[in-house]
Amino acid sequence: MPTTASLKDLYRSMVLIREAEETLLRLFSQNRMPGFIHSYIGEEATAVGVCAALRPDDYLTSTHRGHGHILAKGGDLRLFFAELYGKAAGYCKGKGGSMHVADTELGILGANGVVGGGIAIAAGAALAAKLRGTDQVAVSFMGDGASDIGAFHESLNLAAIWDVPVVFVVENNGYADFIAQRDHQRIEKVSGRAAGYGMPGETVDGNDVEQVLQAATDAVDRARAGLGPTLLECVTYRWRGHFEGDPQPYRSQDEVATWKERDPLLLAEKRLADRGELDEAERDAVREAVRAQIADAVEFAEAAAMPDPLSALEDVFTDTAEEGW
Repeated sequence: MPTTASLKDLYRSMVLIREAEETLLRLFSQNRMPGFIHSYIGEEATAVGVCAALRPDDYLTSTHRGHGHILAKGGDLRLFFAELYGKAAGYCKGKGGSMHVADTELGILGANGVVGGGIAIAAGAALAAKLRGTDQVAVSFMGDGASDIGAFHESLNLAAIWDVPVVFVVENNGYADFIAQRDHQRIEKVSGRAAGYGMPGETVDGNDVEQVLQAATDAVDRARAGLGPTLLECVTYRWRGHFEGDPQPYRSQDEVATWKERDPLLLAEKRLADRGELDEAERDAVREAVRAQIADAVEFAEAAAMPDPLSALEDVFTDTAEEGW
């Protein structure tokens, strides 16, 4: 999506993610989908706002909660659903599943089951772009908990020293797995950590897609101009548990209900309505069009073949000679 995306464009992308996630949850609860699900519901504005600031050839690394990132950057719904079904037609031939979807043609270098596992990868991709002399930018999505690990600090330090074109995006949804931010950090804003590495740091409302887009565009433009990295913190909230089946004893339902009042989709709908750009009929039409796309993707995925058992050891190692290294 171009950086000139309108709020209506951004809204459609958020609806796509929300409807896809709700479909995934329904399929998972019906035992029609294998694996493990970490829902992105409630955080849609962050993925959409950041990815709208990127070009198709820019890089992105994701997290274990990566569905929103992939779809926001333009991922193919059919290949996405097929991968989550474990089918051979999926992005990773059914071998990656929910936590390991990748699409190198879209610059998506992979979701990652390791906390903070994509941070150094994004910094490395940005360094490679700088050495090649391209003006590509890399974005690393991570949670607030990932900002505590060594790879975060090492990557920010080197990225700053080398002025590599990377934007580190902290999706602060208030919890690192099951631990509230106040219990694992003694800082209010993760963006404050940027000062230790001599780079800009900014905290924005991660549920306001236009605010996220503006901040992300500024950071991406800065990186593309050769001015180095930025740490962007988007304060948001996950509606579901850490994983599907999480009993969530660590938070109250009153807290969840309060955050749901700040639903990023409803905020966008209200803003569009106030501007005279969206009425009830148009809203319903957007949702129906998205649901039709998702129904097609599910039908495709369910009809697709399972991987051949004999292919289990394929794609495990890279033959460097065959790859031309």
